[in-house]
Amino acid sequence: MQKNLIVVGASRGIGLAVAQFYHAKGDYVFSVSRTPSTVGKWIEADISEIDGIQKVLHETSDHTIDALLYMGGVWEKHAFTEHYDFETSPYSETKNIIDINQIAPIELVKGLLPNLRKSKNPRAIFIGATSGLELSTTSEVAYSASKFGLRGAVHALRIGCKNQGIGFTTINPGLVGTDEVLEDISLNAQSDLIPIPIEDVVRAVEFVLQSSRNTAIGDITLTQKFTC
Repeated sequence: MQKNLIVVGASRGIGLAVAQFYHAKGDYVFSVSRTPSTVGKWIEADISEIDGIQKVLHETSDHTIDALLYMGGVWEKHAFTEHYDFETSPYSETKNIIDINQIAPIELVKGLLPNLRKSKNPRAIFIGATSGLELSTTSEVAYSASKFGLRGAVHALRIGCKNQGIGFTTINPGLVGTDEVLEDISLNAQSDLIPIPIEDVVRAVEFVLQSSRNTAIGDITLTQKFTC
């Protein structure tokens, strides 16, 4: 049966791969991004701003939504490299990271609850990060804070919406082999690091969407391997 899916961050990286996967399966995909996406119905929106969030809600208001797939995310300049410098990170960068990684998913869920409740097996899946886990070894302050906060918000949504039949899941990967991450790794000369294939993140999303309404799936953690 065809599903109606909203994929945030659908113009590149994980979001593009997820959008392409479900579009190829025959699902109806709303692709949300600032830059053009050729997959499904593109909603041009800057979700760091309230106007962008409201535009997404307006353009999907008449539809049953089977899943919100929040695959977008940003981090600091030079994040995950030796060139990252917390002291020189400007306020605007911190605010943008929190706006996109934490505030936007909260506000989108709030506005989409009526649409999700119409689905037979509604899900909301968010890309977190191992940077947002208690045993994280990363030093990117705003990024880590945003991912910790996202996990907390999703946990609260599970409790607050427990009688509405909506499943809330956070997928927490380490470094995923997107173009941006591969470039950062090459700059840092981390030759012993093997990024997580994007396809494995897509498989994790599909596992959640294929699970029954009676199964609650909380956090899924994916970590990368190192060469011997």
